[in-house]
Amino acid sequence: MVAAALPFEFTTPLTTERLTLRLLREADTDAVHAYQSREDVCRYLLFEPRTRDEVKARLAVHATHTRLETDGDYLQLAVERTSDGQVIGDLYFTIKSAENDCGEIGWSFHPDFNGQGYATEGARRVLELAFDTLGLHRVIAELDPRNERSIALCRRLGMREEAYFVEDMWFKGDWADTGIYGLLAREFRPMPY
Repeated sequence: MVAAALPFEFTTPLTTERLTLRLLREADTDAVHAYQSREDVCRYLLFEPRTRDEVKARLAVHATHTRLETDGDYLQLAVERTSDGQVIGDLYFTIKSAENDCGEIGWSFHPDFNGQGYATEGARRVLELAFDTLGLHRVIAELDPRNERSIALCRRLGMREEAYFVEDMWFKGDWADTGIYGLLAREFRPMPY
């Protein structure tokens, strides 16, 4: 077994052909609020639609998370289009288990930018960080199995469904299911940008 390259300090944005993935900052408040305030975006997220002040407070917290070392350490990255500097979503990455070289990925995007490949491109770049830079063994995604768009994204990334937990979480006033998708480092196929 090869140990993961932890600790890791996020100091340089990740780039693709069309995107820059960087730390969120206060100046992103309006762009993030534009989608985190929407019922359709928050339907499958762990939080209700947020006010502008709530988004601003969350961004202040996220901006301080720059180091990946132990379980629960995370990065919350702005997904910025390089063509115009517009923040169109965010990607989440956390160390799920440092001992077992496992990470977890998540995402949320403004619906105006769906269907253009941005989520796939950004998430694939985060997986490159996880596998190629950090040397993790596996990455998972936990999601609401009703979220067909996220399931489709997991499949485009090469992730497979590994578990389906029935009514395992009290979620927004009702019991909800959880789907787990996973990908091993040896299965990951980076794509050219």
